[in-house]
This record gives sequence, structure tokens and C-alpha cells, in this order.
Amino acid sequence: MCALFVLHRETDVMDTELDPEILHTFQQLQSNAYEVGEPDPTAMTLATADLAGRVSLRAVLLKHLDARGFVFYTNLESNKGQQLACNPRAALCFLWMRVRNQVQVRVEGEVEAVADVEADAYFITRPRESQIGAWASIQSQTLPDRATFDTRMRHFEAQFEGGAVPRPPFWSGRRVRPDMVEFWYGARYRLHQRDRWELVDALWQRRLLYP
Repeated sequence: MCALFVLHRETDVMDTELDPEILHTFQQLQSNAYEVGEPDPTAMTLATADLAGRVSLRAVLLKHLDARGFVFYTNLESNKGQQLACNPRAALCFLWMRVRNQVQVRVEGEVEAVADVEADAYFITRPRESQIGAWASIQSQTLPDRATFDTRMRHFEAQFEGGAVPRPPFWSGRRVRPDMVEFWYGARYRLHQRDRWELVDALWQRRLLYP
């Protein structure tokens, strides 16, 4: 098992920012997803892998995006937290079925920790029940029965009763700093359009791919 909480510092990861056109295109597509009623345009599939190459996949929510990359939050002791501690690379996929003839946005890149001040600022916006849940859940570990989790919830509700709930030290954000972003536009007869951006020698380059 890799040590937690000390990996993926911002100084360990490239500091190249997203090309403004990439950021604008993503934001415009996500805005379109809201307009056409996608159930949750922030939902994204997150792929991670352990050192043996075993890949894990799950859906998470995008909580922040800027020129540095895509941010999500998690228990750092979860399976994905431990995999990212060992192997700080990830892939993301957004799928918006109702935008045009379907749109996918694929992202690959290195992963870093968000700053504590960023994590604290996000944590205080969460519903109190979610804040308590972050303390009560031993994420990804075996739960003998639901009553055990309910008991843990009551324990932490009592512990923080009458005051603010602090962010757990084992709960924070991870930022995927892309070195590849692909915009996949669906078309009839599977004649899709694929626009791929890749970071080469600290410069973003764009090329088209065959469907």
C-alpha cells in the first residue's frame, strides 16, 4: 500500500494550463447539456489503476474546473484514493446523450492534490449530513450491516452537535491535470467527429482522428 496524503503535490505535477479553446469548448458543451436536460452534466466516469495494472472504474462528480484541470473529492483511503496514491494518473469520460447526436469528452492526465484551503472551502458547502457521512464512512471497506453505519452516523452527529463539522484529514480533492482531451461528436452511421488535443513539449496540439 502506498503512503497517503503526501503524494501528488502541485510541485510534482506539470504546471501547464489548458489551452483556452479546450476550456471554452468544454464549458460550452456542458452548458448545452444543462440546457437540454441531461440528468447531471457534472457526472464523469473516473478510471484509475493499481501498480499491477488492474483498472477500476466508477462515476464521480466534477466539482470544479479551471485552466489547471478537473477536480473531484473523495475519501483518500478509498480504493480510488489508494490507487491514485500509488499511480497518480487517471482518465475521465463525460457522456452527454442529449447534446447534438451524443457528445463524449475524454480526459487523461496526471493527478495532484488540491490545496487544503480549496478542500476546506468546498467541504463547508456540503450538506451537514454529507459532512457527517464523510467521517462515518470507512469508504470501500467491508460493512457488516447497515445498522453499523447508522451507529457511526449517530456517533459523529453527537460528536459535532452544536458546532461546525471539520473536514476529515482523510478526505480531500484530487485534480486531474490533462495532457490529453478529446471531444467526440456523434454522427449518423457512426461517422463521428473526433477532435483530440495533446500536450507535446508543454504545448497543446490539435489533430483530428478517424471515427
